Amino acid sequence: MALKRITKADPNIAMSSMTDIVFLLLIFFLVTSTLVNPNALKLLLPKSTGQVGAKATVTVSIKDWGDDQYSYHINGNEAPVPFEQVEDQLVELLQTEEEPTFSIYSDESVPIKEIVSVMNIAKRNHYKVILATQPE
Repeated sequence: MALKRITKADPNIAMSSMTDIVFLLLIFFLVTSTLVNPNALKLLLPKSTGQVGAKATVTVSIKDWGDDQYSYHINGNEAPVPFEQVEDQLVELLQTEEEPTFSIYSDESVPIKEIVSVMNIAKRNHYKVILATQPE
């Protein structure tokens, strides 16, 4: 008498645990991405209603210390950079970019002359520049 086995391997895979893990990872990355601050310096930005969708990879921050003293910070570093070295550092950071773009973060009290001097760096090197503002 030949007995045959009737049980077969189940080809279905339970995906409920995999979707739970993906959902938890999604929540984790959404929460941590809101904590990333592109500008570590405390600046009081001017207000504006227009917003730009372009993303800048490099930031230049101009901080007003009063008495016509301004400090320049690249990528939010707390160590100031002399204005004479700002262009060299921007060229070094943006040389590999296809569309080199940087954004300028400045205090409300910084005179437009200081902002235009940084914009002139962008013009000389054919960079795109974004002036950061706070939404109204």
